[in-house]
Amino acid sequence: MEELIIGSHVSFKKNDQLVGSVKEAISYGANAFMFYTGAPQNTSRSEIDIELTKEAKKLMKENHIDPRNVIVHAPYIINLASTGEKFNFAVAFLRQEIDRVENLGFDKMVLHPGSHVNLELEEGLQSIIDGLNLVLKKDTSVRILLETMAGKGTECGRNFEELKRIIDGVEKKDNIGICLDTCHIHDAGYDVTNFDEVLTQFDTIIGLKYLYCVHINDSKNVRESHKDRHENIGMGYIGFDNLLHIIYHEKLRDIPKILETPYVTSTDDSKEKIYPPYKIEIDMIRKKRYNSNLIEDIRTFYK
Repeated sequence: MEELIIGSHVSFKKNDQLVGSVKEAISYGANAFMFYTGAPQNTSRSEIDIELTKEAKKLMKENHIDPRNVIVHAPYIINLASTGEKFNFAVAFLRQEIDRVENLGFDKMVLHPGSHVNLELEEGLQSIIDGLNLVLKKDTSVRILLETMAGKGTECGRNFEELKRIIDGVEKKDNIGICLDTCHIHDAGYDVTNFDEVLTQFDTIIGLKYLYCVHINDSKNVRESHKDRHENIGMGYIGFDNLLHIIYHEKLRDIPKILETPYVTSTDDSKEKIYPPYKIEIDMIRKKRYNSNLIEDIRTFYK
């Protein structure tokens, strides 16, 4: 039986770059990971260090992390569902991010489709299509994975039909795909307690061949809340057993699963600290047994 492909969001810092990302993933017991190449909310970017990248790739090989299971996430400030200067900025910055992903030697980048703030929905979707056709015009090995969204505000991509509309308009189909987020589709209204049916809908409307990444998150809110608030595994409205069914689903066997669950705060009276939950959550998922003491175990592990 093939090993579960699972990891989490990790950091990418200026001094150690990808080496630090890989070491963090290894410390969680992961064989996949996702990162931003810089802060997701601004344009500040350090130059990619070739030697650090080589060192990181060596470390990945030694620890059985396949580059195909590494995901880069595009920054939040890219909004292709816009016009004028904002649209031009989004296209230019996304193109730069694609170049950075290529320089790092990876081939998948998750992108929030965008928000049609001052546009009608159809206009926003068309702007996303236009933007993707501009950035993917140049030969590239990078596949843009449109993320399923919760439908907060004017977000595009709140259902499979909207994502299909975008894919249909993209000229380079080999460079487009989908990242399915469990919290987002739950908050958007899909019943993930019946995930087989959700997956059938996805396959019928979009096609499973377009699915390249799954973000595994529980949700703090009831279904169809359109809130997009992630919860730790098993502690939300989706639940551990339902998430486990998704994680180990036969049709998703070869697809990397990435955790984006909330950090845990300390309970000390001194300065507040936050701890990543991923090592404990990944261990819990591999054992297929819910840990009702999850939060306290995370705090204890890092003290």
